[in-house]
Amino acid sequence: MEKGKIVSIEDRIPKLKQLRKSKANRRLVLLLSLFFILVACVLYFLSPLSYVKSVQVEGNRYITSKQIIKLSKVKKDRSIWKVDTGTAAANIKKNQEIKSVKVTPVFPNSIKITVSEHNRMAYLSNNGKFAPILENGSVLEELATGEIPVFAPVLIGFKEGKALKLLLEELDKLPDEIQNAISEIHYAPTKTDEYHIVMFMNDGFEVSATSRTLYEKMIHYPSIVSQLDPNVKGVIDLEVGSYFKAYEDSEQKEDTNEEN
Repeated sequence: MEKGKIVSIEDRIPKLKQLRKSKANRRLVLLLSLFFILVACVLYFLSPLSYVKSVQVEGNRYITSKQIIKLSKVKKDRSIWKVDTGTAAANIKKNQEIKSVKVTPVFPNSIKITVSEHNRMAYLSNNGKFAPILENGSVLEELATGEIPVFAPVLIGFKEGKALKLLLEELDKLPDEIQNAISEIHYAPTKTDEYHIVMFMNDGFEVSATSRTLYEKMIHYPSIVSQLDPNVKGVIDLEVGSYFKAYEDSEQKEDTNEEN
């Protein structure tokens, strides 16, 4: 048998060289890309591009973002990756109103601070100044002059003691929508009830109640108000049962007495 001419595989398959060349080119591009990415990362970490440019605060309701940033002691002359997030969080947590806090770096040059605050249950009024009372019972320093109480009722005539403690316990049980509907709570003890209170609501109604049964009675407030004429304001008495007495009725009675 005549021996055939020996032909290489590459000659039989002309595209094989091209495929090998393309594969080698792709590998080269990948290596070069990785190299440039590595160089870019090194330059980023060593340059001011990684320095803290902004600090974002989320979740705050009572404490201003400016105050939280100041508490964190995060400085803008260092890389975000060199910020001690644990120390920054601990600094913020020193504030009594902060329940929890998380500090995280955000590429390329930001720091995000996420906080959760203790709710302010009320504000204790004293000579025109207001001291916030937290959900954990802590009474904070009075607000700065000009700072307005928000998101909680103002307590008038109260002092630290049993009456205040019982009121806060009852308020804490109420849903937020009812708490936020209360504008002022006046301490008005009587001979028969040392826990008697008068509440002025944001919708214009007045509520006479006792702290002893505040949650039990006030939980029905939205339902009670829905059955009343919003244009006729008056007193909703929740001390024993629940009944409504319009202001107009009292005025009419006074007018009648004067005529007699």
